[in-house]
Amino acid sequence: MRSKIISIALLICLQVGSVFFMAPAFAQKNQVTSELGLGLGGINYKGEIAPKYRFGNNQPAVMVFYRRDISAPVTLRASALLGGIGGTDNYFDLPLNQFRQARMRGTLLEVAAGLEYNFLDYYDLRRRKRWTPYYFLNVAGFYASTNTESSVQASIAEGSVANLVAGNNAMLSIAVPTGVGIKYALSHHWNLGLEIGARFIFTDLLDNLGDATPLPLANPHDNDWYFYNGISISYTFYKIPCPKVYRSKPSPLE
Repeated sequence: MRSKIISIALLICLQVGSVFFMAPAFAQKNQVTSELGLGLGGINYKGEIAPKYRFGNNQPAVMVFYRRDISAPVTLRASALLGGIGGTDNYFDLPLNQFRQARMRGTLLEVAAGLEYNFLDYYDLRRRKRWTPYYFLNVAGFYASTNTESSVQASIAEGSVANLVAGNNAMLSIAVPTGVGIKYALSHHWNLGLEIGARFIFTDLLDNLGDATPLPLANPHDNDWYFYNGISISYTFYKIPCPKVYRSKPSPLE
């Protein structure tokens, strides 16, 4: 547990340090931009029930996000993500999945904040077509409520049977979202985006398996993951900072 806390602290320090490292470039800009947007896509789970990424596991999700630039390449970003999450053993031919026949369904809410790095100067209005790929690294908190059950029945006592796997859980935990995207300027204010990102989480109980299940039915040493992929539309607000020479004088003629 201590190593996990240290890792999270180092990640936060890295992000804060990056802000101060890139801050000098902010003074060279002649405009400040902020961006408010809405994304639609899917949340995809990877864990015991879905040991490999499978696009068909996507459950509908919606994201609201805000960006504010602090230099030409670096942007602060905050977001809230809400959607479904699920997986089914039937989609995988591995012996354990076929034996277990479990299915997980639930909902997930994530709130995240961090940094985004644009590889091109997206707000250089002299460019005829404005677009850029970007990379992001965030720290997030998430709440997930999931239910898992198996269609296979097993004997639990003489003359009685029950589902081989059955459990539900509501958890509040930490995630580290990271990923890539691309955005394209439709006009002076409107932007279109495409993004995919992975969330490393510090628990193996998102699918109600892991250490809560006998070892033959799960791997307690491999934490679960979830992903988000989607498209977005956003609106950019521009602000032109007032030069210092005019701040104390309402007019250059005075």
